[in-house]
Amino acid sequence: MKIAIEEAKKGFGFVNPNPLVGAVLVKNDEILSTGYHQIFGGPHAEVNAISNATITEGATLYVTLEPCSHYGKTPPCTELIIKSNIKRCVIATLDPNPLVSGRGIKQLKDAGIEVIIGILEKEAINLNKVFFKFIKEKIPYIFLKVGITLDGKIATRNYSSQWITNSLAREKVEKYRNFFSGVLVGANTVIQDNPSLTCKTSGNRNPYRLILDKDLIINEDYKIIQNNSDKKTFIITNKKNMDKELFQKLEKDFFIKFITFSDDENLKDILKKISSYNIDSILVEGGSGVISSFFKENLFDGGEIMIAPKILGDNSAIPFISDFSPLNINSAFNLDNIKINLYDNNIGFEFYKEEGCLPV
Repeated sequence: MKIAIEEAKKGFGFVNPNPLVGAVLVKNDEILSTGYHQIFGGPHAEVNAISNATITEGATLYVTLEPCSHYGKTPPCTELIIKSNIKRCVIATLDPNPLVSGRGIKQLKDAGIEVIIGILEKEAINLNKVFFKFIKEKIPYIFLKVGITLDGKIATRNYSSQWITNSLAREKVEKYRNFFSGVLVGANTVIQDNPSLTCKTSGNRNPYRLILDKDLIINEDYKIIQNNSDKKTFIITNKKNMDKELFQKLEKDFFIKFITFSDDENLKDILKKISSYNIDSILVEGGSGVISSFFKENLFDGGEIMIAPKILGDNSAIPFISDFSPLNINSAFNLDNIKINLYDNNIGFEFYKEEGCLPV
C-alpha cells in the first residue's frame, strides 16, 4: 500500500477535481504491475495497473481508494476487476461520496472477491484531503500562503516585496501552484506586484487565476489579463459592475471569466460559486486584506507562513494580517497541527485545521 500511495502522488497537478489514486497488483509476493490515475478524464489507477500486467488471475490488487462502481468519464473499475479474475482487493479507504461509498466494495464481494479495508487509511485520507472536502462540502479546499519578514510584514510602505523569501521557499510555492486547482489574490496585489500567477515549473499545469476585485479596478494593462491564452483567468466582482464598459471589454477581448456576487453575499457564497467550475482547491496568496478575510471568516483548511530573517521595523510597512483587536492574549489566533519546514535560512510554519499534512 505504501507503493500504491507513492504511485498516486505521480498524478499531482493533473487529476483535479478527481482524487489521487495509486494501485499495485501482486501475486505470490511478487509485484506484477503498478498504476496511477494520470490525468483527469483518463483511465483510473486500477485500470492502468491491470493493463500493465500480463497476469491478473488470482492476484491481489492494492488500491488507495475504493474502486468506482458507476459510469462517469470512464466505465466502472469494479467491472474490470471482476472480469480480470482478481482474487483479493485491499483498499486503503472508502470513497467519501455518500452516494457511492460502499457500493464498489459490495460489487466486489458479491462477485466473490475478498475485500480488506483500512490499510494505511490515515495516509490515504491525507493524500486526498482536497478531494474529500470537495466531495462532502461542495466548496474548495483553502490553503493560505504568505511570505513575511521576521516582524510580520509582506511589503515595505511603498509596496516593495520582491523578494522577501529565498529561492527555496519560492520553489515550494511553485509546487503549491501545481498542486492546487486555483490561486487567488486581491486586486491590490495585482496592481502592486503585477504577477502572472502561473506555474513556472516545466511541464506542470497552470492553476486557475482568481482575482478578488470587488470594485473592478483591474484593467487590461496587467500580465494576469494579457497572458490569458488558456482562458483560466477569473475576476470576482460585484454585480453592480456588470454594466461597466471595462467588464464588457475584458470579457470580450481578453476572454476573462467573471464570477459576480451581490452585496448580501459573503466569502463562503463566493467560494461555492467558484466550486461550480470544478475548482476543488485554492491557494490564497494575498494580499493582507484577502488573507485577513479568510482568517476572519474562518474559511481556511491549512496554510504555510514562510518567514525570512529580515526586519523592516516600520509600523507603516504592510502587515500580512490586520484588523483584529484582541484585548487578551488568550484571544490570539492559534494555529494547529504545525509542521516546520526549513528552506535554508527561511522557516515555514505549515498548519492545518485537521491532523495530517498534504503530500506536497
